[in-house]
Amino acid sequence: MTETVTTLSQDEYDEFGLLHENAEEWGLPFAGPPPLQRGVIEVGAGEWLSYIRWGTGEPQVVFLHGGGQNAHTWDTVALALGRDAIAFDLPGHGHSYRRADRDYGPWRNAEAIALAMERLAPNASVVVGMSLGGATTIRLAAAHPELCRRLVIIDVTPQINDPSREMSTLERGSVALIGGPPTYESLEAMADAAVALSPYRAASGVRRGVRHNSYRRQDGLWSWRYDLFGPGSADTTDTRAAAYDFTTLWDDAGRITCPAMFVRGGLSKYVTDDDTDEMKRRIPGLRVEIVDGAGHAVQSDRPLDLVQLIEDFAP
Repeated sequence: MTETVTTLSQDEYDEFGLLHENAEEWGLPFAGPPPLQRGVIEVGAGEWLSYIRWGTGEPQVVFLHGGGQNAHTWDTVALALGRDAIAFDLPGHGHSYRRADRDYGPWRNAEAIALAMERLAPNASVVVGMSLGGATTIRLAAAHPELCRRLVIIDVTPQINDPSREMSTLERGSVALIGGPPTYESLEAMADAAVALSPYRAASGVRRGVRHNSYRRQDGLWSWRYDLFGPGSADTTDTRAAAYDFTTLWDDAGRITCPAMFVRGGLSKYVTDDDTDEMKRRIPGLRVEIVDGAGHAVQSDRPLDLVQLIEDFAP
């Protein structure tokens, strides 16, 4: 049986062969991986989204990950939930395409996700988005309400990138890695850096996440599978800055008409009480839940608590 530790020096590995570790960490029954496949769908000329499809039926759950993450961040949640689902790699992440203008904000993301959902999950009962994926979900629900029957928005509001707010590196958690070294001498070094910034989850789970989120370059160095804040030409700086000013999404939040649940990590510093109050004002009937013991990445820190909330909200 494949173990994460044995893959840390390998270029290639079985990406679904590590699910037994997810099950062991969280006490889930595991008789073998459920039906799974990695797929690709074109969303424009030379543009494609990669995804992981759980089950063989029509997807009932759509998962959208956060910035610097990928579809595998939902592995434990999807495994415990046991529903037909699809987890996308957002543009610029995982195995999906990279944009020339490097605009990976929620507006462009939502355009790509809408095209993919129309073909792959047009009747999904719930869209679950965390951080950048949650901001994308807000935009998706405003622009394409026909695709959004219920929403779960995890630890993000349009105020999340407020430049007046300061957080320490530890408070930012693994998100801080986005601004860190672009390459590492070894996968072990990458994993050590991530473990140091992930105090609320098992080191084994963090290392597995790094394995899913990294690759070895031709020069032998290891790099992340995302294209967020790395080197870029000067003429794209303003475009990228505008893409990460989410405040205009407050108007989109006010256009949401489907049932929505807002989930905060109890230990996260990314959302304030004032933010939560504004979300409740903009989205009437919004259900608010706080997950104790979870930081920003609720799906990784307390996946089974999140599963319970999803099952109750979107049975």
